[in-house]
Amino acid sequence: MELRQLEYFVAVAEEQSFTRAAERVHISQSGVSAQIRRLERELGAELFDRSARAATLTVAGKAALEHARAALAAAGAVGQAVGEVTGLIRGRLTIGMVIGCTVTPLFDALAAFHAAHPGVELSLIEDNSDRLAEAVRDGTLDLALIGTTTATPDGLETLTIIEERLVAAVPPGHPLARGRAVTLRELCEHAIVCMPPGTGLRTLFDQACAAQGLRPVVSLAASAADAIAGLAVRGLGVAVLSESMAAHYRDRLTGLLIDDVAAPALLALVWRPSDSPAVREMLRCGRRAFFPADGPAAR
Repeated sequence: MELRQLEYFVAVAEEQSFTRAAERVHISQSGVSAQIRRLERELGAELFDRSARAATLTVAGKAALEHARAALAAAGAVGQAVGEVTGLIRGRLTIGMVIGCTVTPLFDALAAFHAAHPGVELSLIEDNSDRLAEAVRDGTLDLALIGTTTATPDGLETLTIIEERLVAAVPPGHPLARGRAVTLRELCEHAIVCMPPGTGLRTLFDQACAAQGLRPVVSLAASAADAIAGLAVRGLGVAVLSESMAAHYRDRLTGLLIDDVAAPALLALVWRPSDSPAVREMLRCGRRAFFPADGPAAR
């Protein structure tokens, strides 16, 4: 008894036709008939009543059908299990991250994955968030860490890592430094230093300004928070950063919450819904690295 015989048997039973079954399994009708006859000889019973126009199951055929389906499913599961193990032995994983990323848990996750699966080749690509998300969608990247304004980017699964408000950061002596918060309109009276278009922070800032009909003057743009802070310290514009970014430079800059931008900036891992075994393993490493207090089974 061979798996292909069981496959043909199930196909004929479900199609109730040798002709349609042959089309389904992509061989000739005579080939299907011959294999079914061989299976019947091995089992010692006819599986189909061939006297009617449609191929209908005999009592023996009905008894065999569910077992044949189960055998095919088990064979498929064996193939999937071996494929997953093989993929984690000698596969490839291509990961994207936002330019200037200093989120060290991502590096910890990569190190943990590499230690557990040294045969998987890792590639790391930097780009802006929009292009990274699109690369994940089209399959160029397997997984990416991006900045985003929504927890559910179109067509992608998401694990939110950080969720923070926008902050304006200014050096001591700047007119805005006297307050503890600032409105978007007040902020837009000054030159802005921000991340470039295509990044999550810039998209959130631009959307908030557009919603109020404001046209900010972004005098300088830089991809790295260090560069934005350095420009702001030198008086070249008000830095627009996330809360944790601004806090990193509090020895040189005063952070002011932008009161009327309630929507948060998000940092998230994104991947396609039909992920590979390597992606699932990388996500496990990512959850442990980003959320160690939750334990390995959390999230």
